Amino acid sequence: MFKYEMMFIVRPDLEEANIKAVGESMKTLVEEKGAKVVELKEMGQRELAYTIKNYKNGYYFLIVAECENDEAVNEFDRVSLINEDVLRHLVVRVDE
Repeated sequence: MFKYEMMFIVRPDLEEANIKAVGESMKTLVEEKGAKVVELKEMGQRELAYTIKNYKNGYYFLIVAECENDEAVNEFDRVSLINEDVLRHLVVRVDE
C-alpha cells in the first residue's frame, strides 16, 4: 500500500456549500477508484502566493489516501485538470 497526499485549491467565489461539495466529490472520486481515504482535511481559505486565474485567495483541501495502485491518483489528477472549480492541485507520495 502506498500513501498519498492530494492537495487541491478551490475557487473562493463559490458558496460555502458548493465548496464543501467539491471537496466531498473529490473524496468520493478517490474512494470509487479503490483507495482508502484516511483523512479529508478542510484547511480553509488562505491567500495565494501569486494570482491564479485572477484569484488572490483559495479554499484549500487535503486528502490523505492509501491505495495499492496509481488508478485513484491518476483519476484525481485527470479530474482536477478538467474541473473548473479547482484552481491548482498537487499529489505527493509519502514515504513511510
